[in-house]
Amino acid sequence: MTSSFTKYVAAALLAVPAFAFAQAPEVAKYPTQSIRFIVPYSAGGGTDVVMRLVSKHMSEAWNVPVVVENRVGAGGVIGSQYVTTQKPDGRTFLGVASAFGVRVAIDRTVPFDAAKDFSGVGQMARSPSFMVVSTTHGFKSLKDLIAYAKAQPQGVFYSTAGVGSTAHLHAAAIAHLAGFKAEHAPQRGTPEAVTEAMTARVLYAFAPGPNAIPLAKAGKLQIVVATSQAGARLMPGVPSIAQAGLNYEGDDWFGVLAPAGTPLAIRDRVSKEMARILALPELRERLAALGAEAVSTGPAEFETMVRDYIAQARKLGDAIGMKAE
Repeated sequence: MTSSFTKYVAAALLAVPAFAFAQAPEVAKYPTQSIRFIVPYSAGGGTDVVMRLVSKHMSEAWNVPVVVENRVGAGGVIGSQYVTTQKPDGRTFLGVASAFGVRVAIDRTVPFDAAKDFSGVGQMARSPSFMVVSTTHGFKSLKDLIAYAKAQPQGVFYSTAGVGSTAHLHAAAIAHLAGFKAEHAPQRGTPEAVTEAMTARVLYAFAPGPNAIPLAKAGKLQIVVATSQAGARLMPGVPSIAQAGLNYEGDDWFGVLAPAGTPLAIRDRVSKEMARILALPELRERLAALGAEAVSTGPAEFETMVRDYIAQARKLGDAIGMKAE
């Protein structure tokens, strides 16, 4: 048995391309050239802001250019697909958010396989999302909103930052779990979606802290619930959806993927550097001001998390009839 096993290993080693062994010195010296983080969403959005904070410190520490490049379109699909076409040499990465998982989950036509075409690098942050409504309704709780929605014979509308966004998943899930009819009114972005709810042109919207909390504190809109108990740390007194009586929880998240085949040693080095940066007090304070919490994970853990998130979002999306309209 030992002899057979030895022959098997020897044959396997002979089958490995020579360049695989030549990569080791390059990994040890990494990085020696510029690095790009492709963000498939608009500049100024949550993923873009977090990625730019991290990349700035990374460039300073490694003394190489670290660039954030926005490749926007098709709900994040264009930028994501672009990364799958790049060499897995540690020079190109993909900055993603939970919206990436939602889009992949509900759209079977995306031109890539999230499980096969990407490798994990690490998570960067997570952020609760808030359900916002017009103050004119005078709701005291989520129960009040549900009762109001059920009393509308034609149903109600909710607005989001777009089809396949995390806000879309949150908003559709609420209607499904509570048992009322609601139609999607997608907008160009989160500010527009919030405005629709704030002015009562739709019943509700979901938005991250920076888009919801200042307006709530100014008395311009009402926050009904948050997607997790973490919301109360940013807006004291706001219950989570689960605490309000519906079995749902789901914070938004931000992280980094790499083209499949990117060496684990490189991905691990980038992940550890991101963790170091995210532990800096000024970074944690800046993220907190944005309504987010720094979270660091390794490549394997993040890869598993993304895969599980997509599976769960697909199951929920199928149950509530979410489609890539």
